[in-house]
Amino acid sequence: MPQAENKTNWVDRIAWGVVGSVLLLAIISLYCIWVAARDDSNLGNPLRLVIVQAAWYVITIGIVIVVMQFDSEQLFKIAPYAYAIGIFFLVAVLFLYSRSMFDKTGAKSWFSLGPVSFQPSEIMKPAFVLMLARVIHDHNTKYSHSFANDWLLLGKIVLWLAPIAVLLRLQNDFGTMLVFFAIVAGMVLVSGISWKIIIPVYGAVMALGVIAIMLVTTSWGQALLGNFFRAYQFERINSWLDPSGDTSQNAYQLWQSMKAVGSGQLFGKGFGHVSVYVPVRSSDMVFSVIAESFGFIGSVFLILIYTYLIFQMVKITFETKNNFYSYISTGIIMMILFHVFENIGMGIDLLPLTGIPLPFVSQGGSALLGNMIGIGLILSMKYHHRDYIFSTAGDF
Repeated sequence: MPQAENKTNWVDRIAWGVVGSVLLLAIISLYCIWVAARDDSNLGNPLRLVIVQAAWYVITIGIVIVVMQFDSEQLFKIAPYAYAIGIFFLVAVLFLYSRSMFDKTGAKSWFSLGPVSFQPSEIMKPAFVLMLARVIHDHNTKYSHSFANDWLLLGKIVLWLAPIAVLLRLQNDFGTMLVFFAIVAGMVLVSGISWKIIIPVYGAVMALGVIAIMLVTTSWGQALLGNFFRAYQFERINSWLDPSGDTSQNAYQLWQSMKAVGSGQLFGKGFGHVSVYVPVRSSDMVFSVIAESFGFIGSVFLILIYTYLIFQMVKITFETKNNFYSYISTGIIMMILFHVFENIGMGIDLLPLTGIPLPFVSQGGSALLGNMIGIGLILSMKYHHRDYIFSTAGDF
């Protein structure tokens, strides 16, 4: 039987390192939104946008507190329901998508109710992590590790991913699909699947990615991939490979972001000072605000906050010694890591533009909600700390 939960003071059961990191990122977020909106009248009133984002933080903090109350046994039980609800909304948005957001982004990914828009794929991310953690844990408690059983587990993971991938393809949301692939990639690594399977599979996936990028650079390759990607996605790849090729059209956003980042130099232009216009600066290109205002030093400081946050999450994972929680934390860590790497990478032309927001900093309630649910799951690990490892699917 599992050991009884430690009856320690609730203050000692809070992962304050995680909480502090997120609150610091929240302050940075409000600053960036204020500066970006003040510099771009198209975004609206700066004070209003800051208040709206602050309200989203208040709402999501409440949700974090609720999620924290669920222990591992309860999370295990609700995982299928969370996954089913997420799938329901991913299907519903295909019929009830916001026409205005579709005109702006080309994706059928958003619900809209008056001035409020919501992207259901964002809450599908932590729901998928929960479901995949349950699938992996359930498999590993029922089957011993063998070549055949490892292939079986990999097949189960792909089957649970497939409906999401299909629905996101129908929504034309390739960027979000990449996040789910990153989550799977990380959770497979800790699932116990043999490296004799992981290495060739990962190698094949990387090879396909390289081949696809090479095909995009040719007209016949674009014709071949035309059923999978749209024209603007080909243009984003071309802009990534040659950002100075067409700075007035397809590569304009990227080129302006690079100019803003470069103009910040070592120490930046100072608090509240930006002068380079960057489209969609408060969300997709929010990193350019930090880079221009505070330069290389400020950019490194931001990255160090994310590094510390990830470190705290990994530390909690090892402290809890709970396999099911380990799978959850790996998925959440990969989700946040990919967002950070992709958002900053696309802002400096390290990676192609995908519309991936910067966690806890970019403007928007949907992405913040998904990330804060993930934080709630991590805080739950510390809050319900139990020093044991599951031995069976029902042994909590």
